[in-house]
Amino acid sequence: MSAVISTDICIVGAGPVGLFAVFEAGLLKLRCHVVDALPQPGGQLTEIYPKKPIYDIPGFPEVLAGDLVDNLMKQIEPFHPTFTLGERVERFAKLDDGSFQLYTTDGTEIQCKAVAIAGGLGSFEPRKPAVENLERFEGGKGVHYMVRDPEHFRDKKIVIAGGGDSALDWTNFLANVASDVTLVHRGTTFRGAADSAEKVQKLHEAGKIKLVLSSNVTHLHGNGHLEQVTITANSGDAETVPLDHFIPLFGLTPKLGPIGDWGLELDNDAVVVNTLDYSTSLPGVYAIGDINTYPGKLKLILCGFHEAALMCQGAFKYIYPDKKYTLKYTTVNGVPTL
Repeated sequence: MSAVISTDICIVGAGPVGLFAVFEAGLLKLRCHVVDALPQPGGQLTEIYPKKPIYDIPGFPEVLAGDLVDNLMKQIEPFHPTFTLGERVERFAKLDDGSFQLYTTDGTEIQCKAVAIAGGLGSFEPRKPAVENLERFEGGKGVHYMVRDPEHFRDKKIVIAGGGDSALDWTNFLANVASDVTLVHRGTTFRGAADSAEKVQKLHEAGKIKLVLSSNVTHLHGNGHLEQVTITANSGDAETVPLDHFIPLFGLTPKLGPIGDWGLELDNDAVVVNTLDYSTSLPGVYAIGDINTYPGKLKLILCGFHEAALMCQGAFKYIYPDKKYTLKYTTVNGVPTL
């Protein structure tokens, strides 16, 4: 059993607003632990559009989404935040002393003095294809909706389904890791980058992977663990092939998820906050970024940055009600370290 993680603020969500909150908390010498269901920091910017240019970040006439995440990660380095990635916060409890205990899907326990929800549009959940027996083989039994550790597939037989960038990129990468890779796509052309599609085609022509087009994975078979999949062509022809792992990569969809059951005041699946400090209806819990709502709300990254700054001030007062904090400008004092 892993050790309990103890911190000042637990930030739920590692998107740009959550990452900037780490910086603002660091200026107040508050320690942060960040949790995200995705396997890497960045939220939508990393997972959905890392190469998309952003034009409304102050001081940057144009910055790629992925580069903005990289810069934010560099900015928070002096404060040594810790991360739990690839796990979703499932439940939490407020203790008698006003602190909190949070638990993730993998059983990680986090003890903190305040909670900041920076979950963007919510937790990203995989889009699941219509495959018979799919859920039967979830939870470590052969079905994986994202690749957390490529070494898990070392020398294994895998089938990947999908036609976007994730399916193409992981097919190219795992071709050098797994013993047998099959990519199944329901169409004949790919939605992902042309360069990635060309690499997949060359691997297929070289006999290093199998490429099955105009087809879908329709059935999963196995006794306790996945052993075979049935691939059905659009023509109706079907073939059952042996495998160790099935990786359907059809993108992610945002959902409020367990946060909706935390007893917070909600309005249309958004968390209602007080703009004084972006506190929620539960003292000690704050919400910043796209997941919150208030009169005049704008879902912009730069607005989330503003919310993060005020939230940290409020969290500091909640954690240290008898301690006075005097605002100090970084232009004068530089950036402190923890």
